[in-house]
Amino acid sequence: MNIEILGAESLGVRSLCCFIKTKNHRILIDPGIALGYTRYGLLPHPVQVAVDEKIQRKIIEKWSEATDVVISHFHGDHIPLKDANPYQLSLGRIVGLNQKVQILTKDLSHLTLMGKRRAESLSLALKKSLIPVNGKRKGPMTFSQLMPHGERNNNRAKVMMTRIEDGNDVFVHGSDIQFFDSEPISQILSWHPDVVLAGGPPLYLPYFSRRQLEEAWRNAVKLSQGVDILIIDHHLMRCREGVIWLKRLSLKTGKKVICAADFMKRPRILLEARRKDLYREIPVSEKWHENYARGKVSPDPYLHLAKKLYNFM
Repeated sequence: MNIEILGAESLGVRSLCCFIKTKNHRILIDPGIALGYTRYGLLPHPVQVAVDEKIQRKIIEKWSEATDVVISHFHGDHIPLKDANPYQLSLGRIVGLNQKVQILTKDLSHLTLMGKRRAESLSLALKKSLIPVNGKRKGPMTFSQLMPHGERNNNRAKVMMTRIEDGNDVFVHGSDIQFFDSEPISQILSWHPDVVLAGGPPLYLPYFSRRQLEEAWRNAVKLSQGVDILIIDHHLMRCREGVIWLKRLSLKTGKKVICAADFMKRPRILLEARRKDLYREIPVSEKWHENYARGKVSPDPYLHLAKKLYNFM
C-alpha cells in the first residue's frame, strides 16, 4: 500500500485529502481544499494561495488516476464545489476528467440542506450517481456508520470513516472526528489499523470547555496506544498550540504521533497559523485579491520570496 497525503494544514492548506494505491485500486479520499476565507480579519495571504494552487493541481491529477473517490462529508474543504470561492477547488475543473471513477459517499439522506445541494451539484456535473456506502464494504474498503463531526451533539454534519486493507497493511482515514467523542476511536481500534490519518481538535476555537478538551486528549492517548503510526492534522494544525499538543501526545504514549508533513517527509508550513506574520513580513499590494479573483495576477512571486525568507518547500 502506498499512502500519499495531498493536502492538510501542516502542508499549508485546509484539507485532509489523500491518495491510496493498493494492488488493484487507486483511492482518492476527500478531494477538496480551502483556505480560511478570512482570519484575523485578513484574506488568505498570496503565499497561501500559491500553495493552494499547487495542491489543487495535485488533487486534479489524482482524480484523473483514481478508480474510486471517497467523500467523508460535504464540507467545502473536502469536496470540489460548484460555487467555489477563489481559494477552493472548483467543480468545473474536474468535469469530464475520469468517466470510469466511482464516487462513494455517505447516505445522502443524512445531509444538511447545504450538503444536499452540494451532493446534487456534484452528481449533475459529473453525470454520475453518488453511491452511499456507510456501514458497507466495497473491495478493499470498509466504511463506518456515520460518526460525529466533533461533538456528539453537533447536528451540523456527520462523517464517514474509511478503512483500506491491502495484504497485511491497514490504513484508516478518520476525517474531522476531532477526538471529542469515543465512538470513532472505538471503531478505528476495532479495525486494527497500522496507520491512521485523522482530524484533530480545533484548539484555536475559544468555545470548547476544559472538559471537552480533556476528553479529546484521553481519546487521542487511547488511539495512539493502539496503532503503529497516528497522523493527526487538519483542525489541530491551524494554530501553533497544535504543534505542542502533538509533541506532548507522542511523549505521553511513546508512540509515533506525527502530522501530515512529517509523514510525507516535508517541512511543516502552518500557513493558517502564520497569516498575520505573513502579512507583516511579506506585505501584499493593494487590490491583489480582487485582481487575483479576476485572473490578472499570480501568487508565484510571493511564493518565491517566501522560499527565500523561510527556506521551506
